[in-house]
This record gives sequence, structure tokens and C-alpha cells, in this order.
Amino acid sequence: MSTAIKSPALPREATDFRRLKSSLWAVTAALRPMLLGYWIVMVVALFFGGLLLQLLVDGVSSSAWDYGTQSPKYFSMALGVTVAPACFALLVTQGITRRMFSVAAGIYLIGAAAASALLWVLMYQGERLLYSAAGWPDKLTNNHLFTDTTQAGLIFAEFFLLILSHEVAGWLVGIAFLRFGSWRGIMMLPLALLPAVAAEFLLVAQWLADGLDNLGYQRPPLAVAVPSVVLASALGLYAGYRMLLPMAVKPPKG
Repeated sequence: MSTAIKSPALPREATDFRRLKSSLWAVTAALRPMLLGYWIVMVVALFFGGLLLQLLVDGVSSSAWDYGTQSPKYFSMALGVTVAPACFALLVTQGITRRMFSVAAGIYLIGAAAASALLWVLMYQGERLLYSAAGWPDKLTNNHLFTDTTQAGLIFAEFFLLILSHEVAGWLVGIAFLRFGSWRGIMMLPLALLPAVAAEFLLVAQWLADGLDNLGYQRPPLAVAVPSVVLASALGLYAGYRMLLPMAVKPPKG
């Protein structure tokens, strides 16, 4: 009569959930100064600085916050580029699997995109109330999915999708350069940037909208565009994970 051999239970600190939680916390802590610093600069320098400049020059004639609509995309790409070089080697050498690191990084990027999109929604709403009280016109200077700043849902959707897709493109760029080096990383840029390019052509918002409109290009229905951007971003996150799987952790130089 044989008895089944029970594998020993992992210590409480070694459960998958706790490791994932620790990984997510480590990624968040590493990138928090970068993200918070950007938010502060945008609110103080862009909004209050832009509003003050309008008051000093010709008076307030348009939305000050709307001038910065391009910025979160490009910053978010830089944020995505930073994730793997800043955190991969540190966490993997501490026993975190590549899969778990990829999951933690994906959760962080989605959360950062949602938080940044929410900031844009709140700033548009605050600006609308301020302009209304002061009697200033809050004209939008860029093309958007929304036509009025009361459309909070469309504001959130536009910025969340654009920010997330650019974060994912940056995630792929950072991994490509980390794994393959400078020259091959440069050669992979067209593929790495596909999530961001897909979002730009599917949503047709902000600076690209005028050029595409002049070419006769029409944005697909949002019922098609939104799931397609989500799918492109999800595939980009997975592609980054697949690139990380066989990658060795390089020892520090010096």
C-alpha cells in the first residue's frame, strides 16, 4: 500500500500572489518619481503656465489644458521604454519569473494609463468650471473623439487608449534594445511601434487627424476602433513577454 507524497507547502511569502504583489510594488516604486514628476510638470507648467501666458498676452481665448494633448503619448512611450531596463534584471535575480515580471509590468502600464487618463478628465472638468466662472471661452485647439469637455467618458477612452498603446510600444522598444542591442533594436523599431501606429490610425485624434482628413481617410466606427486598439495593446504586451522568456540576465559591468 503506497501513500501519496505531498509536496511541501510554500512559505507564506513565496505564494504566487505575494510574489506578484511584490513585483508590482517594485515596478511601481521604481517608476513612481518619473510618473508623478510628469503629472506635476503638466499641471503646473502646462496648465497654470499656459493660462498665465494667455492672460498676459491676448487674454484667455481657448483651453490651456488642451495644448498638451500630445504630451502624454510621448511621455508614456518613454515610461514604457524604461520598465524592462529598470526592473527586469533586479526582479529576476531576486527569484521573480519572467512571466510574473511581465504580468506585473502589464498591470502597472494599464494602471498608469488609467491614472493619467483620469488626470486629463479631471483637469478638463476643472478647467471648464474655472472658465465658466470667469466667462472665458474654453475652445478646444485639437481634434478629439469628444467635441465638448462634458463628455468625460470619451475623454477617458481617448487618452487611456492612446496612452496605453504608446506605453506598450515603448515596452517593446525597451525590450528589443535590452535583448538585441542597439543596431538590431533600431531595426526592430517598425515592429515595436505597431501598437502606437495602430492606435493613431484607428482613433484618428489629435495632431494626426487633420492630415488624415485631408487625405480622405475616415476613422472606423468606435465599436471597431476601440476593441482593435485594446487587442493591439494586449498583443504587444504578450510579444514583450515572449521576447523576455529566453533572455539571460546580463551581469553588471565594472
